Amino acid sequence: MSRIAYLSTYIPKRCGLATYTHHLRQSVRAAKGWRGIDPVLVVTDERDDTAAPDPALWPLPKHAKSAYVKAADKINRSDVAVVSLQHEFGIFGGEAGDYALAFLERVRKPVVTTFHTVFEHPQEPYASIQKQIAERSERIVVMNRQAVRFLSEAFAIPKEKIRFIPHGAPVPVPGKREEMRRKLGWTDRKVIMTFGLLSRGKGLETILRALPGVVREVPETLYAIVGQTHPEVKKREGEAYRQQLRELIRSEGLERNVVMIDRYVEEDELIGFLSSCDLYVTPYPGVQQITSGTLAYAVGLGRPVLSTPYAYAKDLLGDDSTLLIPFEDVAGWQSRMTAMLGDAERLRSCERLIASIGAGMAWPQIGRLYLQLFEETIRSEELYGQVLKA
Repeated sequence: MSRIAYLSTYIPKRCGLATYTHHLRQSVRAAKGWRGIDPVLVVTDERDDTAAPDPALWPLPKHAKSAYVKAADKINRSDVAVVSLQHEFGIFGGEAGDYALAFLERVRKPVVTTFHTVFEHPQEPYASIQKQIAERSERIVVMNRQAVRFLSEAFAIPKEKIRFIPHGAPVPVPGKREEMRRKLGWTDRKVIMTFGLLSRGKGLETILRALPGVVREVPETLYAIVGQTHPEVKKREGEAYRQQLRELIRSEGLERNVVMIDRYVEEDELIGFLSSCDLYVTPYPGVQQITSGTLAYAVGLGRPVLSTPYAYAKDLLGDDSTLLIPFEDVAGWQSRMTAMLGDAERLRSCERLIASIGAGMAWPQIGRLYLQLFEETIRSEELYGQVLKA
């Protein structure tokens, strides 16, 4: 069975990419049906948590360019057959993460790159770096169908080189919802939820301004804002933004209808929160946001959702006008949330629709799709090598 190496951040680091790579590695290994261990080149910096030594986790210091060359040499000497590079601009060292190119220029094993960020109109310095990464990769994975066109048009990448594989999501656990709702004291509430590291520009104010009208019609409504303040935001301004949200909650008279859960939430608990909510919302104002792990999780768990029509939401929800609300449309959010929470049958209908959309996103299925792609890539490289020798 071929070994796969992953290049990414990794748990216990608290970031979405680390969690994604962990689940991908687990699900691919399960799809292989073997007991072997696939290594991870773990991009680290001085702030990362240290864990017990694990011979399968190979540290790669983020800001040491020479370490990327050494990591490639280690892969070249190993029995690894293919490398899965999980790309986000902020995780690699250098300008816009250009140290990743030092690895790609040196490695001799085929690379399958997953782009977690893709721009429709990329700007420098990101454009030239992403173009080079795409050119040096044997295959590219995106989690948004629109991203295939973006990459093809921006960088002249052949569409057949790019594969769409949905963002993975947990498998729903029967009984988790009612158990967690009792634990949280949400049994008699209609719960709207947002999750993520708190920062400006996520549209939370839109929901808070729409909420008084919802509460007048559905008094048991509770809006749960789950997640700690983004570490970089906290460095710059402390908790000023969270305080502004609290002041808005007071001015709108929503103290009994909003709860802010201000802490880091581990994945198992996050799944519990998502399973417990009645309606998950992403009121993001960013049109070009190409992926959203939390929206993927909510859909994968079959929870009803409402969203603004940013790129990932439109791709995932299929331009469904009943689920997509125009940007910053407070009145639209008020009427749509009221209608959803005030009508049990409408809520159940939305739940069935979302469950059908999320049916193909469970991590075991995503693992099988990735394994198939890895195996295709390995076979292509072997055939190419045979042709060169002929």
